[in-house]
Parts: sequence; structure tokens; C-alpha cells
Amino acid sequence: MYPYLANRLAQSAIVLLGVSAVVFFCLFLTGDPTSLMLPPDASRQEIERFREAMGFSDPLLVQYGRYLWNALHGNLGRSLRFQEPVMKLVLERLPATALLAITALAWSTLAGTIAGIVGAWRRDTWVDLGVRLLTLAGQAVPGFWLGLLLILVFSLQLKWLPTGGYGTWDRLILPALTLGAYYMSAVTRLVRASLIDVLAQEYIRTSRSKGLSEWSVVAKHGLRNAVIPALTVQSLHLGALLGGALITEIIFAWPGVGRLAVQAIYNRDFPLVQAVVLFAALVFVTVNTLVDLLYVVLDPRIRL
Repeated sequence: MYPYLANRLAQSAIVLLGVSAVVFFCLFLTGDPTSLMLPPDASRQEIERFREAMGFSDPLLVQYGRYLWNALHGNLGRSLRFQEPVMKLVLERLPATALLAITALAWSTLAGTIAGIVGAWRRDTWVDLGVRLLTLAGQAVPGFWLGLLLILVFSLQLKWLPTGGYGTWDRLILPALTLGAYYMSAVTRLVRASLIDVLAQEYIRTSRSKGLSEWSVVAKHGLRNAVIPALTVQSLHLGALLGGALITEIIFAWPGVGRLAVQAIYNRDFPLVQAVVLFAALVFVTVNTLVDLLYVVLDPRIRL
């Protein structure tokens, strides 16, 4: 177990190092941020003093080494636009994104698992057909279109829910529905396909021959093995959601990390963009490592 954990942690560190390098060097290919931070009539001496003060005059490799050294000590720099530590800005937006992401993931996982079980259990019936049509619609409809449609129906026509904002539970419903629709469909398809495959296994027929109820066979013996692929997909989804659901946060004026990333890109705020991307990568790596460890618990053969 410990060698497996050490191997996964080493792989995670390499991934984070690669992400930090790609983001750092790619951002500098987009241009010099001093052109945005200083007024157009700034003199050459003022530009040089600013570049010297910000460390932009050093070679890129030196800047990257300094960035890594500071990051290892918990310092990802200060925002060029807000003049505040970038970690403070990210952490301020994190609760809003986490609330939205966890709510969307929770309802999509629960609804997708139930729909997948029902579809597999009633395979090739009209119920199964309804489940498949629902999943097809959920994955075919773009998130921005669904969000606008929900606002049009539930906010503007029925006036049941607000169009956007943050702070009350009713403002969370429409963004969470919009964000979770695609993932619910993905979970449904995966659980249905996995469960159909598992229910055809020999040990399932043995369980039925022992006189167990169909629900017991499906829930206790089939679902445990069928849920492993869905667990993998949802772990990736959680990383993506926590990394920032850009479109949903913009449509519903949700003050999360996604909106912060968009603002940082528009402002060419390099330290803030690097912090947001590194934070998203860290979430991805952490969640996937935890899921890999959970695999070992669910399926001991993985230790081999």
C-alpha cells in the first residue's frame, strides 16, 4: 500500500510541475503585461523601472525558478490588477465555487445512479427508452443554452427563482441544475452500461439461483462493481467543477473561481492566471489520487 501511495504522490508532483511550466511559459508568449499595467504615455525609463521592480527583466528561466521557489513556500505572488496576494483572491472565491460544484455533483450523481439502475434493471423496455432519451438530451444540450432556457422559464416567465446572484439557497438552484445536467447524463449512461455488463456475470446468476430477491442481487452484488467506472468519471468531473465552471458562473453572475479566471485573463494578470490554473490542477491531482486509493479499498486485486 505504501509503495503504491508513494508512486502516486510522485506522479502527482510531476504533473503539477509540468502544469506550472506550461502555464508559466505560455502566458509570457501572449505579450508583455507592462503594456496593460502602465498608462500608454509612460516613458521608457518608467517602463524599465516597472519591469525591474516586477522581475520581468530577468531571463524566463530565472523567473520560473523564482516562481517555483516562492510557490514551494506558499507564495504564488501578487495580482497585478488587484494588488493583493493571489492565493487570498482564489481562497475568497473558493467557497462559492465549492458550493456550486458539490451541489451539482451531488444531485447529478444521485439522479444519474438511480436512472442508470432503473435503465439496466428494465432493459429494453419503455422505461429504459425514456432513460436513454433523457441522457441523450442531457449531453446534447449545451450548458449555456440550458442556463438561458432555465432563466427564461423559471425566472422571467414563472418568476419562481432569481436570475442570478449569490447568498441564498434559491439562487443556487438554477446554476446547480445547469452545471449538473451534463454530468447526470454521463453517470446514467455509465452506470447503466456497467450494471448491464455486471448482471450478465456468472456470480450474479449464482446469487439468483440462491433465491435472493432481484433488488438484492442488483443493489448488493451488482452495483458495487458497476459503480467503479462511474467513480472514475465523477472524480474527473469534481476536478473540473472545482477548477471553475466558467460558463455557468458567468451566466448566473456567480462569484466563483471561474469568473475570477476570466477576469484575470482579460486583464492579463499573469500571477492570478497561474494561481487559478495551478489550483485547478492541484484539485484534479488530489481528487484522482484519492480515487485511486479508494479503488484499492473497493477492489483488492488492484494491489497486484
